Amino acid sequence: MFLDVFISTGLLILGLMVLLWLVSLAIKNSSIVDIFWGTGFVIIAWFIFFSSPEGYLPRKILMVLLVTIWGLRLTIHILVRNWGKPEDFRYQKWRQESGSIWWLKSFFQVYLLQGFLMWIISTPIIAAEISPISPLGIPDYLAVIVWGFGFFFEAAGDYQLAKFKSHPGNKGKVLDTGVWRYSRHPNYFGDAFQWWGFYLFALSAGAWWTVFSPVIMTFLLLKVSGVALLEKSLKETKPQYSDYKEATSAFIPWFPRQKR
Repeated sequence: MFLDVFISTGLLILGLMVLLWLVSLAIKNSSIVDIFWGTGFVIIAWFIFFSSPEGYLPRKILMVLLVTIWGLRLTIHILVRNWGKPEDFRYQKWRQESGSIWWLKSFFQVYLLQGFLMWIISTPIIAAEISPISPLGIPDYLAVIVWGFGFFFEAAGDYQLAKFKSHPGNKGKVLDTGVWRYSRHPNYFGDAFQWWGFYLFALSAGAWWTVFSPVIMTFLLLKVSGVALLEKSLKETKPQYSDYKEATSAFIPWFPRQKR
């Protein structure tokens, strides 16, 4: 049962990524894949909800609602942030390095890769929605709490940073108030924590083995597209960042340390 739904979900993602790739070629902007990331999981969650009669309905409803809130908020945030701006510097760099073959290379390097990651990372969503195990257990209730804690840090972090950047006088400065007082990357921490919440739903549904999903997401946010990439850029562009880095936890929120 899981394998059938997993394969059909993979085919759905492949179709969506091909369509998104064609749109990116038309508008000459590969950054749209970042906007789609959250929405992709929302589509997956609702696809399983309506196409798979299996599963325990209360858990399915909880899972699809929380994935929807997470995914749509993330999509709207990135859409507003990127609106009217040129293609992200990462894709611009790859476009320049690839030259005339970028149109084809982008499909594999960007869309097929992100589609594959989306497919693998979505396994707790699939497993939790199709599992018939009932009733809701302690991991389900704990999942809601973990998800809520993560959502607060991600949403508050994004909102506070956007508000901070909207003031011209803050250019070149470091945000060290609000949730940014307790973590240098509260939004990335919150994102990762929500995926551990999604995993707890799968754990309650008997799919303990899907733990690789939040592990992969946390690793990506820490070492690939999130913390590591941003830390390097901030260290080079903001002189105050060294002091902030010394006093503030990198990822997991904690009370500020005293500067030496």
